Amino acid sequence: MLIDILTIFPEMFCAPFGGGLVRRARDKGLITIEIHNIRDFALDAHRKVDDYPFGGGPGMVLKPEPIARALRSLKRGREEPKRVIFLTPQGELFTQSMANRLSLEKHLVFICGHYKGIDERIREKYVTDEISIGDYVLSGGELAAMVVIDAVVRLMPGVLNDSQSALDDSFQDGLLDCPWYTRPRVFEGMEVPEILFSGDHRKIEEWRRAKSLERTRRRRPDLISGDDL
Repeated sequence: MLIDILTIFPEMFCAPFGGGLVRRARDKGLITIEIHNIRDFALDAHRKVDDYPFGGGPGMVLKPEPIARALRSLKRGREEPKRVIFLTPQGELFTQSMANRLSLEKHLVFICGHYKGIDERIREKYVTDEISIGDYVLSGGELAAMVVIDAVVRLMPGVLNDSQSALDDSFQDGLLDCPWYTRPRVFEGMEVPEILFSGDHRKIEEWRRAKSLERTRRRRPDLISGDDL
């Protein structure tokens, strides 16, 4: 997968993508991440990428020309990207099922807004998807892009040592994950449930399913469908 990121703060991605699963995926050649500084596509010597909004009001807006030039540069010698994603609180809420779909793509482009956002004409002409990671406002789209990329990359075959692990995550079946335990068997007076030592895999799976439903009903009842009641 090829991932292009358009941002005015490229340095923000160095540490998050320099370790963990994203680095593993890069080292294995499973993904290529290219970070593009929008300022490099500015039209003036001062590399100005923002301006005051028409009609007045506080804040600044990212200008359309540098972003459009950056997007057009991505097409040189490549197929045109099918998914151009703008990170915005106004977008569709990011979910596990969305991460699953995006993990199947060959090329993703992320536009990281800042200030009051980007000129609306970029959204109308170039953006295919608008994604929000929650009902709150960040200083820019960079952190949101990192969240989405991390969630997508870990689903790609070969990234995790055990591919089944991703399939057992919370939300993969619409429910929260069940409790998990490891050594020691007794910790500060709390014992691991006996069923996990039974060796009966069917009963263990039934127990995990029941615990998953119990946790979801208690913490996120909005996720429970009629079939799960």
